[in-house]
Amino acid sequence: MKKILRITVFAAFLAAAVCCGSRGGRQRQAPPRPFPQTDIPSAYTSAQDRLSYAAAHYWDGYLAGTGATDSLLILGVPRAELEQALSNYIYLLWNLPLGEAQQNVAALFKGVCKAQQRDTASQFYTQFSQMAASYFYDPNSPLRDEDLWLPYVRGLAESPLSRDDMRTAWRYEASVCALCQRGSTAPDIKAERPDGSRFSLHGIKAPWTLLFFTNPGCKACKEIIDKINYEFGQMVASGRLAVANIYIDEDYKAWREYVSSYPPQWYTGFDYGRTVREGHEYDVRAIPSLYLLDSSKTIVLKDAPFERVVEILQNQ
Repeated sequence: MKKILRITVFAAFLAAAVCCGSRGGRQRQAPPRPFPQTDIPSAYTSAQDRLSYAAAHYWDGYLAGTGATDSLLILGVPRAELEQALSNYIYLLWNLPLGEAQQNVAALFKGVCKAQQRDTASQFYTQFSQMAASYFYDPNSPLRDEDLWLPYVRGLAESPLSRDDMRTAWRYEASVCALCQRGSTAPDIKAERPDGSRFSLHGIKAPWTLLFFTNPGCKACKEIIDKINYEFGQMVASGRLAVANIYIDEDYKAWREYVSSYPPQWYTGFDYGRTVREGHEYDVRAIPSLYLLDSSKTIVLKDAPFERVVEILQNQ
């Protein structure tokens, strides 16, 4: 489990309904139906065009459906099947340019709103949005992606279906999700080693840099350290991958006592300028957190699950 550094709006969302105008009482039960598949017209022949079409029309058949909802059946589709469909959708989006992927998520949110408006007695808007938050934004989700959650949470912040008392929180969440989007340059971080020497993130010269936010004694951090050594030890040794291992909290004594546990070839230091915690350029919600940067320090992956880092670097 990742260490949660602050209470997110997501946690509050799971505990509170956001739908206006919903009514109590027993909900009607709809018969289960499979999640509808997308038929791609034969006119779309290139792999990229077919991918774009599939993503743009992924939810069409589902959101056009009708039926009452409960906690296990959302618009007639069993919850487990719908969650699998959402997982597949996220994988699909990862193969699109970020701007196109975000446009698709924004369109999904509009479709969710329309489905709710067709049946104002249902809790569809609340239930689907809770599920989306748990996949896109929960720090423990293996499919988390703040860049994809951004258009959805922006929709939540402005939609008349959302509770008025949640709007400020949604807007704040959108503002932090907008930081460090893929394709932007990672803000520089100036770090100090235990011996007092200093280095900067932008001063690291390597084809790839793995920016790794860690804490001393963190079990999940240790697991990732071992995985990095196993998967990328040769890349680090050859200089093709640099690991910038940055401590952003304030227990410097504990950090100095633990620092010998980190591989000596890594760039290990603490953020003495408080760039991360006070500079409002990063939003590190949990530790550990991984950012993958290319040679120009452009963000390729942001707060990424380790498996996604492996997918990228194994092909380099």
